[in-house]
Amino acid sequence: MSFRRRVAHTHSTGLTRRELLQVGYSGAMGMALPALFANRAQAAAKPQPPQDGKKMLLVWTTGAMSHHDTVDMKPDAPAEVRGEFKPAATSIPGFQMCEHMPELIKHADKFAVVRSFAHKDNNHLMSTHHVLTGQFQPGAFFDKIASRTDWPNYAGAYDYFRPRHDGIPNGVNLPTFMQQPPLIWPGQHAGLLGATHDPWQITSDPNRDDFKVDSLTLSPGLDVNRVSGRHGLLSDLNRQRERLARSSAGIRMTSEQDLAYNILTSRKLADAFKVDQETDSMRDNYGRHTTGQSLLLARRLLEVGVPVVQVNVGNAQNWDNHSKIFPTLKDRLLPPLDKGMGALLADLSDRGMLDDTFVVLIGEFGRTPKINKDAGRDHWGPCFSGLFAGGGVRGGQVIGKTDPHGSYPISHPYSPEDIGATVYTVLGIDPASEMYDRFNRPIRLNSGTPIAPLFG
Repeated sequence: MSFRRRVAHTHSTGLTRRELLQVGYSGAMGMALPALFANRAQAAAKPQPPQDGKKMLLVWTTGAMSHHDTVDMKPDAPAEVRGEFKPAATSIPGFQMCEHMPELIKHADKFAVVRSFAHKDNNHLMSTHHVLTGQFQPGAFFDKIASRTDWPNYAGAYDYFRPRHDGIPNGVNLPTFMQQPPLIWPGQHAGLLGATHDPWQITSDPNRDDFKVDSLTLSPGLDVNRVSGRHGLLSDLNRQRERLARSSAGIRMTSEQDLAYNILTSRKLADAFKVDQETDSMRDNYGRHTTGQSLLLARRLLEVGVPVVQVNVGNAQNWDNHSKIFPTLKDRLLPPLDKGMGALLADLSDRGMLDDTFVVLIGEFGRTPKINKDAGRDHWGPCFSGLFAGGGVRGGQVIGKTDPHGSYPISHPYSPEDIGATVYTVLGIDPASEMYDRFNRPIRLNSGTPIAPLFG
């Protein structure tokens, strides 16, 4: 009798029998994956734009960061307008920023600030939809929560025009979902395009020692080969169900299972979530807090090919400072944002990623010029600012001017539609592209104009 030496079987993804992936398992294949997979076959039939776009990281200051107290300070205004903070010089002549943003000040040559954004809403939900989708919310009314009549967010629209099947999602939102029950913020999913195009939503804090993404973690005892075997068995069963396979539902189910399997066996994606593999010094650079580690995780996701990543800096209304705005900004909000963003820009630059990664820091509106009786600032849609870097942006410039109190733009005002047009253009998608809703009606993706001065 002869014996052959038993060797470890290697899966086509490069994983051995003993290796575990951080991917989910429940349902038909045991995968806790969202409705991302529904109707994928229909989406794949859509014509594809040229694949020449860049990636985007959207850093969202939910609740709206005050432009007066960060990047459009008014030191010569009356005390009730200028506030308590002092401006600090950057390396760019004539450009000052808040004294409590020292890390971003160091990198002023890498980003541009647009000071002349404006829209007509002061409601959080409507304004969030407007900026995160680049279009006004259909049927909008005060506190209209998310629905499938909404416009798609940027990740959702990207996935519609460029569906993929390689186990890498087109969009990831982290580390929190914006809601204050019963209010669910719009602009977080694909809206009228359907759940199949929704970005992945991560709701775990990457700063925790036990950080993991439950929907990307195998159940205990499962290895790749066992999952592979179940996939093969499932394929055999599906092939035998000819009647089901001939139906549109059956075809969709097979497509969804295959895509889920690809995600299950995507070692590259699983490894991206292992923030603890970064050096201690790199993690320290970003800051050992939720904001810093979320930005570090975002960089890792961009590195493995996720084209659209959004980092929410806090849950809904985190920056909605109607009272005690100055100690709140100084002690709680600005330090982690400043440290994380400074490290991010330096890291992307050092890795040669900044040219191909469009970084946007913005909120849904600005804050009122006049400080209120509770030492805070209220909602203000008529004027707000945004910070832009990478992806072809010419850094070291300020675009747009506001009046002496920061109340209104006195140069050309830019709209959320213009933000959307800029985002899509950078991502390589024509803003005038047509998409089809669930009733197969053609709709223009965006009605804005790209912000040309950003790119010099």
